[in-house]
Amino acid sequence: MAETIPAGSTTDGVIQVGQPTDARVSAPASYDVADFPVPHGREEDWRFTPLERLRGLHDGTAVADGGVKVEVIAPEGVTVETVGRDDARLGKAGKPVDRVAAQAYSSFEKASVVSVPKETVLTEPVRIAVHGEGGTAFGHQVIEVGAFAEAVVVIDHTGDATVAANVEYLIGDGAKLTVVSVQDWDDTAVHAGQHTALVGRDATFKSVVVTFGGDLVRLHPRVVYGAPGGEAELYGLYFTDNGQHQEHRLFIDHDTPHCRSNVAYKGALQGQEAHAVWIGDVLIRAAAEGTDTYELNRNLVLTDGARVDSVPNLEIETGEIVGAGHASATGRFEDEQLFYLMARGIPADEARRLVVRGFFAELVQQIGLPELEERLIAKIEAELEASVG
Repeated sequence: MAETIPAGSTTDGVIQVGQPTDARVSAPASYDVADFPVPHGREEDWRFTPLERLRGLHDGTAVADGGVKVEVIAPEGVTVETVGRDDARLGKAGKPVDRVAAQAYSSFEKASVVSVPKETVLTEPVRIAVHGEGGTAFGHQVIEVGAFAEAVVVIDHTGDATVAANVEYLIGDGAKLTVVSVQDWDDTAVHAGQHTALVGRDATFKSVVVTFGGDLVRLHPRVVYGAPGGEAELYGLYFTDNGQHQEHRLFIDHDTPHCRSNVAYKGALQGQEAHAVWIGDVLIRAAAEGTDTYELNRNLVLTDGARVDSVPNLEIETGEIVGAGHASATGRFEDEQLFYLMARGIPADEARRLVVRGFFAELVQQIGLPELEERLIAKIEAELEASVG
């Protein structure tokens, strides 16, 4: 099926870790753009983002004059629909939390809804290809998995466009959903997106976010729990090249007892003006007794001139938890690793490639689709050719 949707850091790669006054967003969530002031770059949620490169997505000047082509290939039994703005499933996972997400919600004309019936176990993944065809476009996607169903969904972003879009994941009680979102845009694309998962009772949600392309990519993965027993695993890898800005802002809202979350994101950077931002916000509310959560961000700086801002935030409102923690680190190649490999006859360039591949291997293996894993490894190799080839 296919459709067309109208249109405090340092500069040397050293990590910054800070604690804002509250892990929650500064403005209340809303569907109304007017409820969000135009950001100026001094706000906590926007201080790392080069607003001028958003091409008007943040201040209302962007005009829907382009489009993205969405093609869905789904196994038998899966329902794929194009729906209007009045569909009851839209917005069910949660409201937009910043002005760009609200602009996207207010501006899309049709939404794509992919539904997996309850108790259905898919043996093949659902594949969603999102291809930019130029200009500016706004979109909305809903992935709905019924109770006790199991599914894997791959969302592949390619082409060139300026896109603001929201994606919702509705995971029913006892269901299991794995989503792999690949940002392999052309170098001139801009992509801002909010991904919101509503996890049902005893349900499992796994997200793997992979970001390579684009001039600017700013993603906001969010998890909320609808009932006790939910589990969420959020993995991500990004390779930030010369001049690229890649920003991942995660928020996990533990407002329900006896739920679990685990976050692990890794990034590599190379080239002048390469800028990666990772914000990991976890809030454990007073009612969320029995919570177990951990988040990790690691970054590998390959060349001079690259910059990383990594800010893990953990806010706890109850002492009745199983565990909670976070870790963040940024560094360059370890000379000991290179020496070990070179001492065994491996050339320096090949040794550096092996170190980077090993750095990403654990996360790539979380995908569970061999052909996609091979493609991403090949992409990493191609990126490395520019810096260590």
